[in-house]
Amino acid sequence: MKVLVTGADGLLGTNIVRELLRRNFNIRAFLQPGREVNTLENLPVEKVFGDLLNSEDVNKAANSCDYIIHTAANTSIWPARSEIVRKVNIEGTLNVIRTSLQNKVKRLIYIGTANSFGFGTKNDPGDETKPFKANKYGLDYIDSKYEAQQIVLNYVNKHGLNAIILNPTFMIGPYDSKPGSGALILGLYNGKVPGYTKGGRNFLYVKDAAFAICNALDRGKIGECYILGNENLTYGEFNCLVGKQLDIKSPKLFIPKLFILLFGLISQFISLITGKAPNLSYPMARISVDTHFFNPEKARRELGLPQTPVSEAIIEAFEWFKANNYLK
Repeated sequence: MKVLVTGADGLLGTNIVRELLRRNFNIRAFLQPGREVNTLENLPVEKVFGDLLNSEDVNKAANSCDYIIHTAANTSIWPARSEIVRKVNIEGTLNVIRTSLQNKVKRLIYIGTANSFGFGTKNDPGDETKPFKANKYGLDYIDSKYEAQQIVLNYVNKHGLNAIILNPTFMIGPYDSKPGSGALILGLYNGKVPGYTKGGRNFLYVKDAAFAICNALDRGKIGECYILGNENLTYGEFNCLVGKQLDIKSPKLFIPKLFILLFGLISQFISLITGKAPNLSYPMARISVDTHFFNPEKARRELGLPQTPVSEAIIEAFEWFKANNYLK
């Protein structure tokens, strides 16, 4: 069986590729032209370079593939409104959908985001039944991922697309070459995180996400969405956990909501003048004071989502950063 993985060199994509290899699948990795793919070095993977916005490139990549796992996305959050983010995440997904139908793939797995559902508190976490509310942040990344998810569901209902949607929370682990989520761990290690807000996230070991995604090739229900998550932690709790695992001091300063929102506004205003991305934009400041907590019970039950302690994910991410000279 051959699987096409888009965005195969990213944090999630790389871990999916490794899990697929462990299960003896043949893999075709669809990659952006000109990108270095260090995370896939020495792996028995067929690499195909192309543009997600070019339907011919996508169709050629999908030729003879039994499954498609679509992880590729533009995750940029600055500027908040971005035409290219919307094009990649919506039009690129449409190209993948159409080629899935044209090539009669057995199943398309679309990787969305948990924020396409309503988040909640520890006592009342979000799940697949809660309506989308993260549009209040005004970020095209979040909005476009939600719109793409709705398009996938529409094609399932009206065009017979064999697709399932998986919605990861905040993933941590090895092969974070950008780095993305791991930047928080590096910031804490290097003493660049001054404090914490009252907000929090659901954290997930990326290898657990990859395991459940590979399970979804033949488990789960067509047209269903599954939140992939694990531990709901406030930022203060997460910082303490990182401090404990890496034997470093975690920041103790609590940053009030009004201060962090004002700082985000000022940083964003300065960025509009200088043209440089802000350290903290206003939308991200707003996100930092909310609790993006979720319940992944549906994925545990139907996809066999593992629940590896986040402490292990932190250590493995850090060891990968250390081995690849990211600590400085």
